[in-house]
Amino acid sequence: MIPQISQAPGMVQLVLDFLEALKDNGFNGDTATSYADRLTMATDNSIYQLLPDAVVFPRSTSDVALLARLAGEERFHSLVFTPRGGGTGTNGQSLNTGIVVDMSRYMNRILDINTEQGWVRVEAGVIKDQLNDYLRPFGYFFSPELSTSNRATLGGMINTDASGQGSLVYGKTSDHVLGLRAILLGGEMLDTQAIPTALAEKLGEEQSTLGRIYRTVLDRCRENRALIIEKFPKLNRFLTGYDLRHVLSDDLQTFDLTRILTGAEGTLAFITEARLDITPIPKVRRLVNIKYDSFNSALLNAPVMVQANALSVETIDSKVLNLAREDIVWHSVSELITDVPNQEMLGLNIVEFAGDDSALIEKQVTELCERLDGLMSDKRDGVIGYQVCGELAGIERIYAMRKKAVGLLGNAKGQAKPIPFAEDTCVPPQHLADYIVEFRALLDSHNLSYGMFGHVDAGVLHVRPALDMCDPAQEVLMKQISDQVVELTAKYGGLLWGEHGKGFRAEYSPAFFGEELFTELRRIKSAFDPDNRLNPGKICAPLGNDAPMMKVDAVKRGTFDRRIPLNVRTAFRGAMECNGNGLCFNFDVKSPMCPSMKITGSRIHSPKGRAGLVREWLRLLAEQGVDPLELEKSLAEKKRISFRTLLDKTRNSWHASKGEYDFSHEVKEAMSGCLACKACSTQCPIKIDVPGFRSRFLQLYHTRYLRPARDYLVAGVESYTPLMAKVPKFFNFFFKQPWVREMSRGTIGMVDLPLLSTPTLRQQMLGHSAATMTLEQLEKIPPANRGEYVLIVQDPFTSYYDAHVVADFVRLVEKLGLKPVLLPFSPNGKAQHIKGFMVKFARTARKTADFLNRIAQLGMPMVGVDPALVLCYRDEYKEILGDTRGSFQVQLVHEWLQGVLADKPVQQMSGESWYLFGHCTETTALPASTQQWASIFSRFGAKLENVSVGCCGMAGTYGHEAKNLANSLGIYELSWHTSLQRLPRQRCLATGYSCRSQVKRIEGNGVRHPLQALLELI
Repeated sequence: MIPQISQAPGMVQLVLDFLEALKDNGFNGDTATSYADRLTMATDNSIYQLLPDAVVFPRSTSDVALLARLAGEERFHSLVFTPRGGGTGTNGQSLNTGIVVDMSRYMNRILDINTEQGWVRVEAGVIKDQLNDYLRPFGYFFSPELSTSNRATLGGMINTDASGQGSLVYGKTSDHVLGLRAILLGGEMLDTQAIPTALAEKLGEEQSTLGRIYRTVLDRCRENRALIIEKFPKLNRFLTGYDLRHVLSDDLQTFDLTRILTGAEGTLAFITEARLDITPIPKVRRLVNIKYDSFNSALLNAPVMVQANALSVETIDSKVLNLAREDIVWHSVSELITDVPNQEMLGLNIVEFAGDDSALIEKQVTELCERLDGLMSDKRDGVIGYQVCGELAGIERIYAMRKKAVGLLGNAKGQAKPIPFAEDTCVPPQHLADYIVEFRALLDSHNLSYGMFGHVDAGVLHVRPALDMCDPAQEVLMKQISDQVVELTAKYGGLLWGEHGKGFRAEYSPAFFGEELFTELRRIKSAFDPDNRLNPGKICAPLGNDAPMMKVDAVKRGTFDRRIPLNVRTAFRGAMECNGNGLCFNFDVKSPMCPSMKITGSRIHSPKGRAGLVREWLRLLAEQGVDPLELEKSLAEKKRISFRTLLDKTRNSWHASKGEYDFSHEVKEAMSGCLACKACSTQCPIKIDVPGFRSRFLQLYHTRYLRPARDYLVAGVESYTPLMAKVPKFFNFFFKQPWVREMSRGTIGMVDLPLLSTPTLRQQMLGHSAATMTLEQLEKIPPANRGEYVLIVQDPFTSYYDAHVVADFVRLVEKLGLKPVLLPFSPNGKAQHIKGFMVKFARTARKTADFLNRIAQLGMPMVGVDPALVLCYRDEYKEILGDTRGSFQVQLVHEWLQGVLADKPVQQMSGESWYLFGHCTETTALPASTQQWASIFSRFGAKLENVSVGCCGMAGTYGHEAKNLANSLGIYELSWHTSLQRLPRQRCLATGYSCRSQVKRIEGNGVRHPLQALLELI
C-alpha cells in the first residue's frame, strides 16, 4: 500500500490574502494554489526547477492592471511577480518564486488588423503560429521565426526578443514590434511607440512614474551613447535585455521605449498587448537541401550559400539527422532528403530562397545548383549531393523536421541527455567555423557527446552537450563548461545568448557589458521596478538593491530527480525523461497531441504536466522509503485482497471524501483526464508515453484507495459483453429505459452506453463457413493451401457493438477471392490496462498471446479491424510480457490489403471522393496509414482524401464517463464536427470504433469503416 503524501509544500498566508483581495476586487481570471498547478509552472524547457507560491491567469489587460494596483499596496509590498507565456524558455526566464502571472490561458485574442498600414494588434498570449494562421488569408505573416512557434506566445517572444531561421533578412522580434501596452507595478498603464525625441523629453519632465521612466531612459541612452555603441556587438543577434542601442535612432531624433521592454524578460512591466508589423508572404519559395560528408564541411561551405543571397541557411549535424531518422517525423521528409548511394550523409545545409520575383529566384537556385555540381564533380568542400524542393507543403515538412530537432536531442539513449545551457551562442558568421572547431575541442576534452545545429547565416550555433544532471559531478561540470564557453565566445567577439534570452545566465552580464554599462542597466531597472519585485534575479537588480542574481548552478530538476533511486527512474522513464520542450502545448486543434490539454487549457492535463507530477510523486515516495517497483512486484504475487486491506482502503477513501489531503489525489486527477490516445508516445520528441505510466500509477494509487464501480465495469467489458450478446434485444431494451440510464449516470457515472448489435455477428454469420471452422480444422489444412485463408481476430467493440463491420470484412475477403475465418473471441485486455488493472491485464495478455502464437504457427495472415486493439498487441503486450510475448503478428485491415492488392494496378479515378477521418492512435503510430488507404482505394478507381483532424473525444470509454462528458463533446467540436459539417456524411469514413461511435452519438447517424466503402466499390 502506498503511503499518504501529506508533506507537499504549503501556501504563504500573504499570498492567499492577495488572491482573496483579487477576487474581492473583481478579478475575472483564474487563480491556482494547488501543488500540482504550481509544479506545472516550476519548470520550462530548461534544466531548472523553481516552485512558485501561486499562479494567476488574467483574462484581460484590466485584470493585469487590477493585479498590479493591488500589488502596489503597502500590505503586499513583499510579494514578487513573474509574467509567463508559453513556458518554452531554455534558460529559466519565467521561473521564479512568488506569484506567476500566466498570460497564455486567456489573453490570446487577436484584436485588430490594418493591412493597408501593415500591422496587427494582439494580446500577449497569442501563439506565433496562431497569428500566422490568422494572417495567411490576408497574404501576410509575422516573420520572426523560432522552433517552438506552435506553442510560444508573442508575449514570450517579445520578452526574450526571440529570433531564429531567416533572421539575417527578417531580423529579431524587436525589429517588428511597433508598440506595446504594458502595466507597471502600481497599476499604471504604459503605451509605447516610436515618438520624436522632443516629445520624450517633454514626457520626462512630468513628476510621475511614467515621467521618471522616460527621463531615466532618455538621459542614460544619450549620455552613454558612445559607450553603448562600442559595447553592443555588431551582430544580427545583438544583445538582449534592455536594448539601449536602439532606443534612439541613429540620428537621435526618434525615441522608442519599446526597445527597452523587448528582451526585458518581464523584469520591468507586464506586457499585455502588442502592435506588430507584418510582412507580405513571399510568392515564391525554394529549398535546396545540400548533403555533406561531414558537419565541418557543411559549416565551411555555408558562406557560399549566404553569398548566393539566400534567405536563410540552416545546418544540422549527423547526430540530429540520425535521431530524426528514428522519429516519426522522418516519414514526412524521407523523399525530400534521400540517402546518397555509397556515401554517408553526416551534415545537411537547408538553404532557402524566397521572394516575389520568380525568375530571380529560379536564377539564384540554378546558379547555386551549378556551383554545387562543380563542387561534386571536383569532389571539393565535402558536397555529396543536393535536392531542390519547390512545393510549399514539402518545405513546411522539412522545417517541421528541423524544428523538432531540439526535442529529438533530448531522446538520446542513456542517463546523460543533451541539455541547454550554452546552446544559442552567436559569433560573427565569418568566424563560425573556427569557433566551432574550438567549441568541439572543448567538449571533446571532457569526453562529451553532443548534437549541433543552427543558423549559420547569422553565426548562431545550437549545441547541447549530453550530461546527467542527476550526477552532482556532472552538474559541476556544466558550470565549468559554461564559464569556458563565455570566455570562448568573448574571444571571437560573440555572445553567450544570441537567441534565447539570458534567464539564469544573467550572472555573466557584467562580463559582457562591463561594470559601467551594467550599472546603467541597473538604473533602468530602478526606474521601472525600484523594489525588485518583477522577475527578480533576471537581467539585473535595481541600484541600491543587493539581492542576488540567479545563477547557472542554481537548483535544477536533476537536484530533485537524483533523490529517486536509479532503478525507479529507469523503470519510469516515460515520466522522468520529459525535458519540458512543450510540444504537447501545440495550439493546433488538428494536431492529435494532446486533446485534454487543448480542451481544458490546463497544463496539468498535458504530457509535460503529467510527467512532472509523477516525477514529484516518485520523489516523495522515495522520501518515505517506499519502492514502487517492490509494490508492483508484491501485487503480482498476491492471490487476493485481504479483509484487513479492504478495511484500510475503505477507511482511507472515507477520509479522502472528507477532504484529507494526499498529493496522490492531485496526480490521480491529472491522470483521470488522460484519454489514453497514445499520441504522445510518438508525437512527443522524447516519446513520453503517458498511458504507460498512468496505468502503473493507477494500480499503485488503488492499493490505498477503493476503485469506483465504473472502473470494474469498464475493465470487465470483455467478460460480460459476449454473454449479453446472447440475448441482445433484452439488454438493449433494458439499457434504453430512462431509469436505467439515470441510474447509470448517477450511481455508476456512465452515460450514453452503446447498444449491442442486432442482428448479432453470430446471427449474420449463421451457417457461414467463416464462423463454423474450428482450430482443429484449420490445423488440418495442408500448408500449400493455407495462403487462401484470412484469420479475422475479433475485438469486443466491433464484434459486439458494430458487428456489421466485421460481417462486411468477411464479405470483402470473399470478394477478393480468399477464405475468411472468424477466430474465437479472446479478450485483448486494453480496457484493463487503461484503468490500471495491471495484474489482470498481464494475465489476459499472457493467455491471448499464447492463443495467437499458436495460431501464428499456421502461417495464415491474422487481421484485426480496430486500430486501438490491434496496436495494443504490439505495444502494451510487448511492454507487459517482454520477450515472452512471442512473434505473432496481427495486421490492420489496410496493412493486409496493401499486400493482397500489391499486384493490382491503379485504375483511373472516377466518381466522388471519399473522406477518411483517421483514428488518432493509428495515425500517430502508423503515419503512413492514411496514404496506404488512399493507395488501396486508387486500385479500384476511387479517390480517398485524408481529413486532418485531432481526437474525436471518445477514446474508448473516456467519452462514456459522466465526469468526462463535457470535455468529450468539446474535443469533438474542436475539429471533427466542423469537418463533418462541410462534407457529405455518406462519403465520410473512420477506422476507429470509438470515432464512429462518437459521430453516431453526436450527429445522430454514424460513418462507415473504409473497408465497407471498398466492399461497395468492388
